Amino acid sequence: MSTPRIAVFFDQLLEQKGSDLHLSVGYPPLGRIRGELTPLRESQLTTEELEGLLFELINPEQKRQITQDLDLDFAYGYGTKARFRANYFYKTTGLGAVFRTIPSKVLTLEDLKTPEVVRKLAERRSGLVLVTGPTGSGKSTTLAGMVNHINQTRAAHILTIEDPVEFVHESAKAQVTHREVGPHASSFATAIRSAGREDPNVILIGELRTNETMKLALQLASFGVLVFATVHTNSAPATIDRIINSFPADEQAQVRGMLAESLAGIVAQQLIKTADGKGRVAALEILVGGAAIAAMIREGKVFQIASKMQAGQGQGMQTLDMHLERLVKDNVITPEAALEKAQDKENLAKVIQRIKPDWEVPESMKA
Repeated sequence: MSTPRIAVFFDQLLEQKGSDLHLSVGYPPLGRIRGELTPLRESQLTTEELEGLLFELINPEQKRQITQDLDLDFAYGYGTKARFRANYFYKTTGLGAVFRTIPSKVLTLEDLKTPEVVRKLAERRSGLVLVTGPTGSGKSTTLAGMVNHINQTRAAHILTIEDPVEFVHESAKAQVTHREVGPHASSFATAIRSAGREDPNVILIGELRTNETMKLALQLASFGVLVFATVHTNSAPATIDRIINSFPADEQAQVRGMLAESLAGIVAQQLIKTADGKGRVAALEILVGGAAIAAMIREGKVFQIASKMQAGQGQGMQTLDMHLERLVKDNVITPEAALEKAQDKENLAKVIQRIKPDWEVPESMKA
């Protein structure tokens, strides 16, 4: 098979350890390198060149989908070098595409330097574990590390339901089944419904997009399956609110009960540039389910959860701001980078002043 013409940009992106390749008409090819969009050449892409680059990678059915539905998602294997999650779309200037790098090597929880409690969540036998955060915050990478840990240590059946399949796990101690929405199932809901009949111990659901998929995930978690899923929210309390509020008022009490019973934990993460500018580090907010948290969810007192996380350090709980404070203290990130992501900026600024007396609060941060 001949090398596709887009390979030259894939190679540049991988060489510079970039995370995404952005292609659109009227712009040069752009790589997201250490969080910043960087041109990979000077000249802009024309419609003809871009269509040539993009249509070379897809089959006639996918081409029909992008030209008729104006949107296409798929995973592309670039030889042994990498896999990409691709999204083709149309916008005002014409065709565009983004390729997100999926490293071929799954990073372990040790590689990712995740706290001990994340490993403990992966070792649970049942319950719902949510990994949340904005797009590009490394949710899939953290989940892949957790699945990898189970795969290496437990004789279990792990089923992943994704759109598209991102990390490919070779079965080790566990049996891993990957199902892709589209080729293998018509929707997340259909795939989750049939999952119960496929005798899984662990299910990874790419994304909980609808309240139907949320309800199915909650049911599976209460049946003694360990369910992992992602949600686009920035904090643990916001995740709980998002799930409950996505249901009509008359169903919310029932959903609170189901969530209280099955929530094992929430890991909310943000990626932050390191102080040396060489890479990025994940700042994590961690909530571990238990009787007290369950009572707060059931009684609708989600606003009390943040103080419970501050007090629950013994169980490995932490708020995002607590982790940001530690990262600043250890000189991993700058105070400015921490404040940009902080939930209570004023309070964190005071804390940073205590641990770094020479640091000046930026004017923009002063109330």
